[in-house]
Amino acid sequence: MWLLDKITLTGDSTAKKAGTLIVVALIFGLVNWLVKPIMKVLTFPLFILTLGLITLVVNALMLLLTSWVCGKLNLSFHVQGFWTAVVGGLIISIVSWALHVVLPDED
Repeated sequence: MWLLDKITLTGDSTAKKAGTLIVVALIFGLVNWLVKPIMKVLTFPLFILTLGLITLVVNALMLLLTSWVCGKLNLSFHVQGFWTAVVGGLIISIVSWALHVVLPDED
């Protein structure tokens, strides 16, 4: 990736990279849908203790889990290291927040 050099996506062509990114996004969404609620319940005391900063660690773990699943599926997406995942999770959180501001829920 152009922002973090330890998050890598390799491929022969732009179309292959785009396809891989779509599959990675689906896997990331599935991981967040299945695993993240369980992690939030398990880390609730830490959430209160750290005033929500544990969310960065949970997001990093979700990104690392996505990288692991992609490795098992032979996809060319890899996150190298915990701190890279923390920064990647922070970037994902900021982008998600900005999209929520621009496109609010109807609820």
